Amino acid sequence: MFPGFDDERVDVGEVVLRVRHGGSGPAVLLLHGHPRTSATWHRVAPVLCDAGFTVVCPDLRGYGASTAPPSAPDHAQASKRAMAADLAALMRRLGHERFTVAGHDRGSYVALRLALDHPGAVERLAVLDSVPISEALARCTDRFATAWWHWFFFAQPEKPERAITADPDAWYGGDPAVLGEEAYAEYRAAIHDPGTVHAMLEDYRAGLGVDRAHEEADRAAGRRLRCPVLVLWSTRDDMEYLYGDPLTVWREWAADVRGHGIESGHHMAEEAPDELARALLAFCG
Repeated sequence: MFPGFDDERVDVGEVVLRVRHGGSGPAVLLLHGHPRTSATWHRVAPVLCDAGFTVVCPDLRGYGASTAPPSAPDHAQASKRAMAADLAALMRRLGHERFTVAGHDRGSYVALRLALDHPGAVERLAVLDSVPISEALARCTDRFATAWWHWFFFAQPEKPERAITADPDAWYGGDPAVLGEEAYAEYRAAIHDPGTVHAMLEDYRAGLGVDRAHEEADRAAGRRLRCPVLVLWSTRDDMEYLYGDPLTVWREWAADVRGHGIESGHHMAEEAPDELARALLAFCG
């Protein structure tokens, strides 16, 4: 995977991030979702490099081979603000003052926070298969609660850890034919690590509390995204079922919003990498 990329551990202050990076040219930061690692991008990142971009693929704090600080009572150590600060520091240390960021699933919430908290660094924002956390919760109907029940289960203390670690393969699934053998092995190692499982669940606990509060504070203060925003969603996932046109939700957060669906299941970087890469390259210009 990731031919020609460096694979490093970078100390960004509170945590040490595992990061793959390679290429030359304008920088693109790719952020994975739950329960994946940076390996989810192994079919997309080389295409962007070949097109003349520097590509940076970290494991988010607590995910994969990146570390996590001890859990706090309010779960703020897993907040998207803390994760965004990690990534701003990472990009500076790699020499990238301005960059495009694309995030999938949970990574899209980190990408949003990065663009809001560090607007001078983020030139463009791409969000994949998501609307902001506060928007999802504000629209929480029976449809959402039925389809996304795991948000509320993962927020409970201790019980989700016990359920997942009892049989991680049965809980999370995964197909090496879809992920690729190496990516599947890396993903499987992560979901079988109890510390990683706990850190990933802390991400969700932060989501329902401190992350939601941060987004609601942004809206109350009238803060909007300054950069262009690309919204992509998997047509075989549930974005359209839950929200109709996801662009209408994101237009409350930014003036420059464009995007479209991609024929794929939820993990589009693995299932439709060529189409995803084309969309990102068109957006990055």
